[in-house]
Amino acid sequence: MRFQARHKHVIDLIFPIALFFVFAASSFSVLILAADVYASTTDRLGVNDENRTALSYISEKIRQNDSNGAINTVSIDDTDCLALSAVYNGIPCTTYIYVYDGILKELFINDGIPVSLKNGRDIMQISSLSIDRLEDHIYLFTTVDSTGTESSVIASERSVP
Repeated sequence: MRFQARHKHVIDLIFPIALFFVFAASSFSVLILAADVYASTTDRLGVNDENRTALSYISEKIRQNDSNGAINTVSIDDTDCLALSAVYNGIPCTTYIYVYDGILKELFINDGIPVSLKNGRDIMQISSLSIDRLEDHIYLFTTVDSTGTESSVIASERSVP
């Protein structure tokens, strides 16, 4: 019995190599596209979180300081500020929430001491905050993030008679 000798052709070597490179290039393309989609999605989520976090922070501060007449809006150095009044250990104090140089800030200070907005504690980056009083105890807060996206929330005092 004679075995037939198999003849090797160049195509027997080139085809598997070419198939491997096509598969590798396809895999690399899908990987690059997925990374781009992931990056754009996380960027959008981060921008949305900027506004929502700032507005949630302001809403929570209003809830924490909700007592009759404790919430007010003031303008200091042409900057709209949310002023939250309270008495701690018999000392009247005010917490100011405002945007200064693109940063949401909070300044807690005893009443009667001069207010300097640059001394506030940094909370987070945000382009602007506008505070509008809609009615006696209802406020509209509007924030603009670093990309120019605007978000709003309406908050009210619940302790008013």
